[in-house]
Amino acid sequence: MLKEFKAFLFKGNVVDLAVAVVIGAAFGAVVTAFTTDVLNPLIAALVGKPDFSAYLVTVNSSKILYGLFRNALIAFVLIATAVYFFIVVPITSMRRAEVPPPPRTKRCPECASDIPLEARRCAHCCVQLA
Repeated sequence: MLKEFKAFLFKGNVVDLAVAVVIGAAFGAVVTAFTTDVLNPLIAALVGKPDFSAYLVTVNSSKILYGLFRNALIAFVLIATAVYFFIVVPITSMRRAEVPPPPRTKRCPECASDIPLEARRCAHCCVQLA
Protein backbone atom coordinates (compact mmCIF):
# COMPACT_ATOMS: atom_id res chain seq x y z
CA MET A 1 0.00 0.00 0.00
CA LEU A 2 2.91 2.37 0.71
CA LYS A 3 4.31 1.79 -2.78
CA GLU A 4 0.98 2.73 -4.35
CA PHE A 5 0.77 5.88 -2.23
CA LYS A 6 4.32 6.85 -3.22
CA ALA A 7 3.49 6.22 -6.88
CA PHE A 8 0.38 8.40 -6.51
CA LEU A 9 2.35 11.23 -4.88
CA PHE A 10 5.01 11.30 -7.54
CA LYS A 11 2.68 11.24 -10.51
CA GLY A 12 3.13 14.31 -12.65
CA ASN A 13 -0.36 15.66 -11.99
CA VAL A 14 -0.08 15.66 -8.19
CA VAL A 15 3.33 17.33 -8.15
CA ASP A 16 2.27 19.87 -10.77
CA LEU A 17 -0.86 20.69 -8.79
CA ALA A 18 1.13 21.15 -5.57
CA VAL A 19 3.56 23.49 -7.32
CA ALA A 20 0.66 25.43 -8.84
CA VAL A 21 -1.00 25.89 -5.44
CA VAL A 22 2.22 27.14 -3.84
CA ILE A 23 2.97 29.48 -6.76
CA GLY A 24 -0.64 30.67 -6.75
CA ALA A 25 -0.51 31.50 -3.05
CA ALA A 26 2.74 33.43 -3.52
CA PHE A 27 1.30 35.22 -6.54
CA GLY A 28 -1.80 36.11 -4.54
CA ALA A 29 0.37 37.65 -1.84
CA VAL A 30 2.23 39.70 -4.45
CA VAL A 31 -1.00 40.95 -6.00
CA THR A 32 -2.45 41.76 -2.58
CA ALA A 33 0.68 43.75 -1.69
CA PHE A 34 0.55 45.53 -5.05
CA THR A 35 -3.11 46.38 -4.53
CA THR A 36 -2.63 47.56 -0.95
CA ASP A 37 0.71 49.37 -1.31
CA VAL A 38 0.66 50.71 -4.87
CA LEU A 39 -2.80 50.75 -6.40
CA ASN A 40 -4.84 51.92 -3.42
CA PRO A 41 -2.57 54.95 -2.79
CA LEU A 42 -2.83 55.87 -6.49
CA ILE A 43 -6.60 55.63 -6.31
CA ALA A 44 -6.50 57.57 -3.02
CA ALA A 45 -4.75 60.40 -4.83
CA LEU A 46 -7.78 60.64 -7.10
CA VAL A 47 -10.59 59.77 -4.65
CA GLY A 48 -9.14 60.98 -1.37
CA LYS A 49 -9.17 57.79 0.74
CA PRO A 50 -6.19 55.43 0.84
CA ASP A 51 -8.20 52.26 1.44
CA PHE A 52 -11.66 51.20 0.37
CA SER A 53 -12.10 48.90 3.37
CA ALA A 54 -13.36 51.86 5.43
CA TYR A 55 -16.33 52.34 3.08
CA LEU A 56 -19.53 51.08 4.64
CA VAL A 57 -23.26 51.65 4.71
CA THR A 58 -25.38 51.23 7.82
CA VAL A 59 -28.85 49.78 7.33
CA ASN A 60 -30.95 49.21 10.49
CA SER A 61 -27.79 49.16 12.63
CA SER A 62 -26.19 46.54 10.34
CA LYS A 63 -22.91 47.49 8.70
CA ILE A 64 -22.46 46.58 5.05
CA LEU A 65 -18.73 46.76 4.30
CA TYR A 66 -18.82 47.27 0.56
CA GLY A 67 -15.29 48.69 0.64
CA LEU A 68 -13.83 45.25 1.40
CA PHE A 69 -15.68 43.89 -1.61
CA ARG A 70 -14.26 46.70 -3.71
CA ASN A 71 -10.71 45.81 -2.56
CA ALA A 72 -11.30 42.14 -3.37
CA LEU A 73 -12.71 43.08 -6.78
CA ILE A 74 -9.62 45.16 -7.59
CA ALA A 75 -7.36 42.26 -6.54
CA PHE A 76 -9.37 39.83 -8.69
CA VAL A 77 -9.14 42.08 -11.76
CA LEU A 78 -5.39 42.43 -11.26
CA ILE A 79 -4.91 38.68 -10.89
CA ALA A 80 -7.07 37.92 -13.92
CA THR A 81 -5.18 40.51 -15.97
CA ALA A 82 -1.79 39.19 -14.91
CA VAL A 83 -2.78 35.57 -15.60
CA TYR A 84 -4.10 36.50 -19.03
CA PHE A 85 -1.14 38.61 -20.15
CA PHE A 86 1.66 36.61 -18.51
CA ILE A 87 0.36 33.04 -18.92
CA VAL A 88 -2.47 32.72 -21.45
CA VAL A 89 -1.11 35.02 -24.17
CA PRO A 90 2.46 33.58 -24.21
CA ILE A 91 1.26 29.97 -24.15
CA THR A 92 -1.27 30.66 -26.92
CA SER A 93 1.40 32.28 -29.09
CA MET A 94 3.79 29.39 -28.44
CA ARG A 95 1.13 26.88 -29.48
CA ARG A 96 0.47 28.82 -32.70
CA ALA A 97 4.20 28.89 -33.43
CA GLU A 98 4.55 25.12 -33.23
CA VAL A 99 5.28 23.67 -36.64
CA PRO A 100 3.32 20.54 -37.49
CA PRO A 101 5.46 17.47 -38.16
CA PRO A 102 6.22 16.71 -41.79
CA PRO A 103 3.82 14.28 -43.46
CA ARG A 104 4.81 10.61 -43.44
CA THR A 105 2.31 9.48 -46.04
CA LYS A 106 0.96 10.57 -49.40
CA ARG A 107 -2.30 9.91 -51.24
CA CYS A 108 -2.49 7.40 -54.04
CA PRO A 109 -3.69 9.22 -57.19
CA GLU A 110 -5.70 6.18 -58.28
CA CYS A 111 -7.52 4.92 -55.14
CA ALA A 112 -6.91 7.87 -52.73
CA SER A 113 -5.57 5.65 -49.93
CA ASP A 114 -2.68 6.70 -47.70
CA ILE A 115 0.67 5.17 -48.60
CA PRO A 116 4.20 5.74 -47.21
CA LEU A 117 6.26 8.47 -48.89
CA GLU A 118 8.96 5.97 -49.87
CA ALA A 119 6.53 3.58 -51.60
CA ARG A 120 6.89 3.03 -55.36
CA ARG A 121 3.67 1.07 -55.72
CA CYS A 122 0.31 1.39 -53.95
CA ALA A 123 -0.39 -1.55 -51.65
CA HIS A 124 -4.15 -1.25 -52.23
CA CYS A 125 -4.55 -0.91 -55.98
CA CYS A 126 -0.99 -1.80 -57.17
CA VAL A 127 -0.66 1.29 -59.34
CA GLN A 128 2.95 2.27 -60.08
CA LEU A 129 3.83 5.64 -58.48
CA ALA A 130 6.11 8.21 -60.03
